[in-house]
Order: sequence, then structure tokens, then C-alpha cells
Amino acid sequence: FTEEKLGQAEKTELDAHLENLLSKAECTKLWTEKIMKQTEVLLQPNPNARIEEFVYEKLDRKAPSRMNNPELLGQYMIDAGNEFGPGTAYGNALIKCGETQKRIGTADRELIQTSAINFLTPLRNFIEGDYKTITKERKLLQNKRLDLDAAKTRLKKAKVAEARAASEQEVRITQSEFDRQAEITRLLLEGISSTHAHHLRCLNDFVEAQMTYYAQCYQYMLDLQKQLGSFPSTFLSNNNQSSSTSMQSVSTPSVLASASASLPSVSNSIITSGISELKSSSGSRKARVLYDYDAANSSELSLLADEVITVYSIPGMDSDWLMGERGNQKGKVPITYLELLN
Repeated sequence: FTEEKLGQAEKTELDAHLENLLSKAECTKLWTEKIMKQTEVLLQPNPNARIEEFVYEKLDRKAPSRMNNPELLGQYMIDAGNEFGPGTAYGNALIKCGETQKRIGTADRELIQTSAINFLTPLRNFIEGDYKTITKERKLLQNKRLDLDAAKTRLKKAKVAEARAASEQEVRITQSEFDRQAEITRLLLEGISSTHAHHLRCLNDFVEAQMTYYAQCYQYMLDLQKQLGSFPSTFLSNNNQSSSTSMQSVSTPSVLASASASLPSVSNSIITSGISELKSSSGSRKARVLYDYDAANSSELSLLADEVITVYSIPGMDSDWLMGERGNQKGKVPITYLELLN
């Protein structure tokens, strides 16, 4: 081996097919490790938690169950909501948000568990199992090749007939052992194609687990948005007078949906009944704009806080919108940005 490295000895080269298989195996091992490690980071961003889980796994003990980040946030929101009072708009909204965050935390746990079983474990089994076997047989092949080359060198140096005959016999034996080990190594390396096919199925399982997780999260947030509805108009009006600057930074009704519409509010029920009457009639009403609104397209009307516009309903219009007019300008306006005037 030393003489080969110094360039003084000839080396038996492996055939091109075997070299390609070895290269493919090394490439597979390298990228499998990288994908596996980064998936672990994605599923558990906290490095300390990953180390703790690794230690418990090596000790063959179950890691203690702890709340994940969404669950912890959800618990804080629920506790804060109960402290502020479930009967208040903010307290009720916090409790609802907290419950949703905890459901997202549960979905997150399911994603991690499913991904670990269906994706990470097969990848780890390849690195710690199949590839270790390949490495072992590859080292054995290297030793058999060195034995063969050493025998060839001794044959070249043999002078007398007896020594030459013994060397030829040694070359035949080492050549046979080398060929047999090369065949064993080749068969193992050809299994890499099957490994790729297996990992492809595992990848599909991982994508399906992610799809389920994100679909669950979207549905949870959609349900939360429906539960929260919109701010009571009087709450928005008072808040607008005290902190109009912070309210102007909000530009979409969906983001503003952070207080329960189901909470008892006399003024809110009056506003709701006023809008219902307006939608059922063909008349128009004056409305004060609570905060700025930038039109999303040409069918909508941009609004400025505290301006007064004329609003009315047209048949078939979405229940969350009214038609608004300001001079010669008109377009759709969101109800949550308006306060109807008597």
C-alpha cells in the first residue's frame, strides 16, 4: 500500500462498472445524511432538544414529554384570556386563539412522529445498516486487491523455478479471492438502485404527512377566523380615537378578525341590525369610515379614516361588503371598516 502511494508499485484497477457503483453509493450516502440531518432540523429546530432526544435514544429510554412551541403559546393565550375575563372581547379571542394553537401543536407532534417513522428511520437504517455493510465489504475488497498485487510483485521478483511456481500458485489463489470479493461487493452496490426506489416511497410518505399537517393548520385557522368574526364596531370606534396610528397599519379585514362577534354587545347588535335593514331595502345610508383601507382592485373603493361616505346594497352582493360612493367615485367597501350613522 505504501509503495502504491509512493508511485513505485503497480495497482490492479477495478472495472469501470464497479467504480461507477462505488461512486453512486458514496453519493447516495452523502446526500442521504444531509437530507436526514436537515429534516431533523426542520422538524425540531431546537438543537438542545435534538441532542436530548439523541441521548435518550442511545440510552434506550423514552424522552420526557414536553409541550412544543405552539402548545406553549396556546396555553399562555388561554391563561391570559381567563385572567382578562372570558366575557371580554379580548379575553374570549385569546382563549379561542389559544385552543387553536394547541390543536396546531398536536398536529405538529403527529407530523414529527409520522415523518420519523416513515421517512427518517428508513434513511437512518440505510446509513447505519446497508452502507456500513457496503463499507465493510469494500475494505475487504481493498485488502484482497493489496494481497493480489503483493503476490504479483513477488512473482516478478522470483528468480528460481521453485520460488516462481510458489508465487504463481499464490497469485492464482489471491486472484480468485479478489474476484469473489469483487462480485460480493458488486451485488451489494447494485442494491443501491433498490434503496433509491425505497427512499422514493418514503419521500412520498413524508410529502403526504406535510400535506396533511398544512391542511390541518389551514383548516384550524379558517375555523378560528370564522369563530372570531369581526371586532364590535363600538370597540373599533373607541380604539380608533385613542390609537388611530396603530389601526392604520392594518389593511385587511381578515387580520382584524381578532375578537368574537358572538360576544354580547348592545351597540354591535344595533349595527348588525342596521346593516341587515340596509341589505333588505333598496335605500342608502351614510357611514363613517373607521380606518384606512387600500382597494385591492378596481372594483373596490379606497377609504380614509373618519371620512363619511354613502353606502347601499345591491342584489347578490357578498354579505361582508357594501357598495360605497364618494362623489363620482364608487366601489365595494368592507362592512368591518364602517360605522353606520343614524
